[in-house]
Amino acid sequence: MDLRAELLKSIWYAFTALDVEKSGKVSKSQLKVLSHNLYTVLCIPHDPVALEEHFRDDDDGPVSSQGYMPYLNKYILDKVEEGAFVKENFDELCWTLTAKKNYKPDRNGNSAVSHQDAFKLWCLFNFLSEDKYPLVMVPDEVEYLLKKICTAMNVELNSCELDDYLSQEPQGQGGLTVWQFLDMVNSGRFLRGIEQEAVSMAVEEVYQEVIEDVLKQGYLWKRGQLRRNWSERWFMLKPSVLSYYMSEERKEKKGSITLDKHCCVEMLPDRDGKRCMFCVKTSSRTYEMSASDTRQRQEWTLAIQTAIRLQAEGKKSLHKDLKQKRREQREQREQRKAAKEEETQRLKQLQEEKERKLQELELLKEAQRQAEILLQEEEQRRRQQHEEMQRTLEIQLREAEQARASMQAEMVLKEAEAERQRKRILELEAMQERLQEALQQEVKARQDEEAVRYAQARLLAEEEEKLKQLMKLKEEQEEYIIKTQREKQVLKQEMENKNKCLEEAQKQLEEVRVNRQRVDQDVMAAQRKLRQASTNVKHWNVQMNRLMHPIGPGDKRTNVSGGVFAGYQPLLSQRDSSLK
Repeated sequence: MDLRAELLKSIWYAFTALDVEKSGKVSKSQLKVLSHNLYTVLCIPHDPVALEEHFRDDDDGPVSSQGYMPYLNKYILDKVEEGAFVKENFDELCWTLTAKKNYKPDRNGNSAVSHQDAFKLWCLFNFLSEDKYPLVMVPDEVEYLLKKICTAMNVELNSCELDDYLSQEPQGQGGLTVWQFLDMVNSGRFLRGIEQEAVSMAVEEVYQEVIEDVLKQGYLWKRGQLRRNWSERWFMLKPSVLSYYMSEERKEKKGSITLDKHCCVEMLPDRDGKRCMFCVKTSSRTYEMSASDTRQRQEWTLAIQTAIRLQAEGKKSLHKDLKQKRREQREQREQRKAAKEEETQRLKQLQEEKERKLQELELLKEAQRQAEILLQEEEQRRRQQHEEMQRTLEIQLREAEQARASMQAEMVLKEAEAERQRKRILELEAMQERLQEALQQEVKARQDEEAVRYAQARLLAEEEEKLKQLMKLKEEQEEYIIKTQREKQVLKQEMENKNKCLEEAQKQLEEVRVNRQRVDQDVMAAQRKLRQASTNVKHWNVQMNRLMHPIGPGDKRTNVSGGVFAGYQPLLSQRDSSLK
């Protein structure tokens, strides 16, 4: 903490004390008086012109703290020199202004501390408070200060009771104001059974240690440089100097030892009737001293070594350094706490995210199970459909195979029937050839017989007509054979179509059956015709045999002619009936 920050804390209390209406503004006349007093206690040359110019009466009204800061920085704080004024007088001025308004001790005189001790506690509070306005002292620093005071009185502080008190205060967790702190000390809650004088001595000791940077003080025996005699002196150790006085009132200063990084302290053996000796070596001289006991010598040597270390590190105050370290530790603790809270929050978020993902995973698993169930049902349904379709196809295939086998059997039968028809046709053709030969022989015979020429010619005409009918019958038979072959091709085409289209097999089978019945009827009709034709052929053979019989001499032509035509007459009638 630099000098400007220390001064601003005390001035802030003085400024707020002048703000009677608590509006954040102070009248110019009051600020003028405050500035004049600050000039005096800070030992700054007065500048009446600037003071009057800045705080002249006009219509601007009161001035806020922000409006007063430019003048304060420029004309007062920028001119302050450390060591040129007494810091205690400056603090007393600001304390006097603020205590009149804010400090309210017990009117019955039951306060644990006196007015002067309250002032020193106020100074300690300002030193240990945070650099933020309004000024507060965090609970750690409150506990630290109370422990210092209790340690000076050889009393142990009840930390639990302090925590309870801070937890009961509305703003105790964030820090205490100086007036809350003084009320807490005056309540006697932490100083029960301790006299005010002991408290005053403890506050004074802590004040000197913290504010005045007194590392240690007490009586020591010192050996003179010239006379080499031993004299008892009151020593006061500060980070830069070890001063010694005639007595503890410090009215007559006998000398001082300037400390720097080149100094050192050493233990000395007992001699000349003195014990617990040690010496402080500087670059120009060695100072021999003797403590009352070993414990005091140990404390003095450690304190002097601490002062030398501070000088080597370039630090002016031990407690400023300790305060800065405590603040850094608090910041680090707060950072760790914030990091821990952030980590906790992050872990909480991760846990929530994990739980959400687990829920989503459960939903996905449930959906997957539902999908698997649906898939199994669908698979089972498809399997059933496939099996049913396979059974249907197998049935249709068996039916088609049966239909194919039946059609093949029918084809075999039809081919056999067609073969029989071809044989019959060949037989008819052979019979026709024989008949033609017989007719030729008969024509030749009748040519030879001039007597029966006319009758033979007419007979031949009739025979030719019958031959035409026979040829017509032959053509009909050939057409029937061609029709049968076409039907066979149609049946083959139908069988191929049935192999391609199994679903229409039954219908086509019915059509084949109908065609088969029709063919059977045609075959039966053809058989009847063939039987009729064979009968006719037999009859013609009989007639031809009769005709081929030679005519004996003396036979009458009329009778012969009549007999011939009489023989043909049944044949013609029978042929006509067959043709019908």
